[in-house]
Amino acid sequence: MNKNLPPRIVLTGGGTAGHVTPNLAIIPLLRRQGFDVRYIGSTKGMERALIEREEVSYYGIPAGKLRRYADLKNATDIIRILLGFAKSLFLMAQIRPRVVFSKGGFVACPVVWAAWCLRVPVVVHESDISPGLANRLSLPFAARICYSFPETATHLASAKAVETGIPVRCALFSGSAAAGKAHCGFTDDKPVLMVIGGSQGAQAVNACVRAALDVLLTRFNICHCCGRGNAVSPRPGYAQFEYADRELADLLALADAVVSRAGATALFELLALKKPALLIPLPLSASRGDQILNARSFESRGFSLVLPQENMTTESLKEGVARLFDKRSALIAAMEQAAPIPATERIVAIIGALALRQR
Repeated sequence: MNKNLPPRIVLTGGGTAGHVTPNLAIIPLLRRQGFDVRYIGSTKGMERALIEREEVSYYGIPAGKLRRYADLKNATDIIRILLGFAKSLFLMAQIRPRVVFSKGGFVACPVVWAAWCLRVPVVVHESDISPGLANRLSLPFAARICYSFPETATHLASAKAVETGIPVRCALFSGSAAAGKAHCGFTDDKPVLMVIGGSQGAQAVNACVRAALDVLLTRFNICHCCGRGNAVSPRPGYAQFEYADRELADLLALADAVVSRAGATALFELLALKKPALLIPLPLSASRGDQILNARSFESRGFSLVLPQENMTTESLKEGVARLFDKRSALIAAMEQAAPIPATERIVAIIGALALRQR
């Protein structure tokens, strides 16, 4: 490698916004420190548009998913994973990065394996309390493991692991409540309840919120991020966004409280912005239970309230929202008292230290 060129860093991760937005958060600092940032993601994943918008060189690879149940797609996806690994080897030899930073998702596994084969050090970041399958397949090949929740330490090799939290995009701190109100078209000053179902929406939450609208709208304006293709007929005081992108910071600035799934990235964004939340984690019937653990952790620290989906009805949702507003000041106080972790700076420092060793 020409030593006059800036050192290259490869970021990887994809599948959901939670596997991409922390990467977006560290890109500006990596660039300020002189790194040439490249990205390897899936050929057709949502991460491509998000990353290319940042003018980062993007390389797509075939990606597959390993399921915990019998499915014919497992056979074809294994082929995709092998093809992704082969292409990752080629890309690594071509890019010659100093370090690979993996935010997870199944697209990241072939990239991590290829980096290890070529003796490129890997930093793996685990967002949830317990590592998911994709990260469990990557952790043995990591030089460093970053984690977000204190409880995660018991699942990791302590010699490699460091608590960093989750990087939060700087743009989220510059939102304008006035701009958010304009985005939503609200014309009165009722408190604003924001509903977030994740980047792909949450059908059960969407349905329950809409069933409770007649009552909720008497007290609140509602800003609902409902997922692509999930919008319904508009109503006064009820603003819908199939996907909140550049306007997200303004919408969060406007929100007095939030109803949300319990994906780790969303939780750390709410914590950074000091937004009290009623968390409705994905149930075990639809997940491995990671959101349940995440939500319990935030509840135990006094940051959020929790409504299990199996207990969610129109009545329990209305009661949960009312309780959320009653406890709003206490939840905000608990978040303000929590010692902040400079996640972006800590992760970039780890990447930088490994990069220096590769000179």
